[in-house]
Amino acid sequence: MPYAERLTVPLRWWVQGTMLVASFWFAVAVAIPTILGAALLALAVGLLVAAGFINYGSARVAVEDGELRAGKAHIPVALIGEVEALDKERTHLVAGREADARAYLLMRPYLKRSVKVTINDERDPTPYWLISTRHPKRLAAAIEAAR
Repeated sequence: MPYAERLTVPLRWWVQGTMLVASFWFAVAVAIPTILGAALLALAVGLLVAAGFINYGSARVAVEDGELRAGKAHIPVALIGEVEALDKERTHLVAGREADARAYLLMRPYLKRSVKVTINDERDPTPYWLISTRHPKRLAAAIEAAR
């Protein structure tokens, strides 16, 4: 059961980014006498905002070829212990009060649910991975099926 998901930023972020660029354009249009100059500057800011959103939302979570991939990290599923799909409240606790500083986190603030994956590798000091996802039960099932 392969699984793949890209943690893209939500539409509301794009809307807010557009409003930010429009506000910037209005502020600059007052200071720069030519509309073309203000428009070019706003375009540059818009491209920077878009590049930031695309980069931040490019993180990929996948279970394929016997490995769990979360962002740039990957681990063979044979080294994975307990897998737990977490709801919003439990994710908040595990990422907050119950957090371990050694844990690997691939968290996105716009995704409220996650999967906690315990690592069973004596050579790895990381006790668990906490991975944001839109489909925690599907991701957990895919990890279990791959093991």
